[in-house]
Amino acid sequence: MQAAQTAVAVRPARRLDTPVIHGFVRQLAEYEKLLHAVQATEADLAEALFGTAPRAWCEIAEAGGAPVGFALWFYTYSTFRGRAGIYLEDLFVVPEARGLGAGRALLASLARRCVDEDLGRLEWAVLDWNAPAIAFYDSLAAETMDDWTVRRLDGGALRALAEGR
Repeated sequence: MQAAQTAVAVRPARRLDTPVIHGFVRQLAEYEKLLHAVQATEADLAEALFGTAPRAWCEIAEAGGAPVGFALWFYTYSTFRGRAGIYLEDLFVVPEARGLGAGRALLASLARRCVDEDLGRLEWAVLDWNAPAIAFYDSLAAETMDDWTVRRLDGGALRALAEGR
């Protein structure tokens, strides 16, 4: 794909995109050296994105009519700002389409949603070793949240707390 000849379009994902989305998730996990951690199935993604009570949403970037990337996101809420925001869970563009503007187009689509819906912010995490992604986000003037550390409960620790142990 040549950048000068290929325009990028962003559209909401549809149920029939589920296998493509699942493939992108796996490619992202492989890039992040976390393929072993992927438990999500196509059915899991279809339910989360297109089921009776969607919990997340997804945008697809296309170049030349073919899917080349995705942004999977959900709404958050900030008590400090007093409004909802968007958390970008995953952003991925296939290597051969990088440089076409797909990542920027996906983020711009989410930024427009934030502005249109009067949301307080768009935020995401990036692995500290992912220099190309960090440089890209820096080029957009995305703020680094140095004073914050992500914490997580899952698996046995999550169950133990839920059960009062």
